[in-house]
Parts: sequence; structure tokens; C-alpha cells
Amino acid sequence: MSEETVLILGATSAIAERFARLRAARGDRLLLAGRDAGRLQVIADDLTARGAAAAEIAVLDLAAPEDGVAPAFDRMAETLGHVDVVLLAYGVLGDQTAAQADPAETARLLTVNMTSACAWLTAVAAHMERRGRGAIAAISSVAGDRGRRTNYTYGAAKGGLALFMEGLAHRFAGTGVKVVTIKPGFVDTPMTDGLKKSGPLWAKPDAVAADIDAAITKGRPVTYTPWFWWGIMRIIRGLPRPIFNKMNI
Repeated sequence: MSEETVLILGATSAIAERFARLRAARGDRLLLAGRDAGRLQVIADDLTARGAAAAEIAVLDLAAPEDGVAPAFDRMAETLGHVDVVLLAYGVLGDQTAAQADPAETARLLTVNMTSACAWLTAVAAHMERRGRGAIAAISSVAGDRGRRTNYTYGAAKGGLALFMEGLAHRFAGTGVKVVTIKPGFVDTPMTDGLKKSGPLWAKPDAVAADIDAAITKGRPVTYTPWFWWGIMRIIRGLPRPIFNKMNI
């Protein structure tokens, strides 16, 4: 497989870092974007040691880039020369109780997880359309499959992101641009440190990263990870409302 250029938006997340390691092992060129300059550089140095042709960093707040999404993306694309693969991996879980009590917190969660993400995907899509090929992947969540009282603000944002990606997939159907939506279930990462982590439903970042890599390679439009979440969410989506409303999930 020939060397590819890979842009990771939200590269300090545990899943994104494991994905970057897989691409580094193939000798790809990577650009890592995120807010934490120190952490980004540590990851970049590690990726170079693992075989990456290059690993550079871009330090910015992805939810609110200083001079806008389009100029920021253009700089990244110029650094890489062109972009073959983009993984959008940033987001915040937030707290549903806090969101219910504060409209500003609701707006923040929606902005970070959906609105800003869709803006980046729009810039990426324009680049891919000009080139006529490439892969666009974004991490959504099984939480977006049905609104649930325990996390419906986060779920609404991720559901909106998944719908946006579905539209992009339709837009690029029959072209050389692959659009891939990733829907993880429970993943043992710092983002979920506030949750009890036990039981067979929890996955490790390495396994999820491998599923993302495979989905991009094969061009799967939607991938649940681990795989069994497809069945779980099919059941949850199909529950009649009177039964669903009695469940505390």
C-alpha cells in the first residue's frame, strides 16, 4: 500500500492516538490537530519512532478556530500537500444534568459535538471533491441512535453528526470519495472516566481504532464498534414508546 497523508482532528483522544499508530506503522504522513501542544508533540514523536514518514502538529481549538474553519483547514492541507484521509475524532461527553440546568451548557455540547464538526467536514468535503478521491471518517456514537433521558443532549449532537455524514455519503455516492461514520459503544478512555467501567459491553481504544481503520479501508458507510452494538441498538430503536419510557437508560 502506498504512503497516504492523514489528518486527525482531535488527535489527543485515546482512540485517535491508537488509530494514528496503525497509520504510522504503514509509513503514512500524519498531521495531528488539537489544543494540547505538549501532548500533540509527544504523540507525534512517538509516531515518527513507529515508522511514520512524518508527523506534524497543528495547535488550535477545533470547536472555535481563531480565524475560522476554512483558513485553518487550508493551512493543514498545504502542510500535507493534499489530504487522503481525515478522521474527525474530537468531542465532549458532558453531563446531562448540567445541560438541563443551563442552556449555555446545552449550546456548548451541541457546538463542540455537532456544529463545529459539521463545519470541518464541509471544508474537508470541498477538498476531497476537488481531488475526486479520499476518505472522510467521523466518530459519532450509538448514543445518537435514539434519544434517552440519561444523555439526550450528547445523543442529539452525535445523531445530528451521523445524519450529516449520511448526507455526505449520499453526495459522494459513486465517486472516489469514501464517507465513513463510526458508532462506538462504551469505550474505556479518559472521556468516560466518570462512568463505571465493567462488563462485556466495554471496549478498549485499540480495538475501536482497528475497526475504524478497517472501515476506512473497506469504505463501509456505517460501522458499529464493537460489532454487537448494531444488534443492541436495533433492539433499542425498535422498542415501543410505552415500554421504552419505563426504562432508565
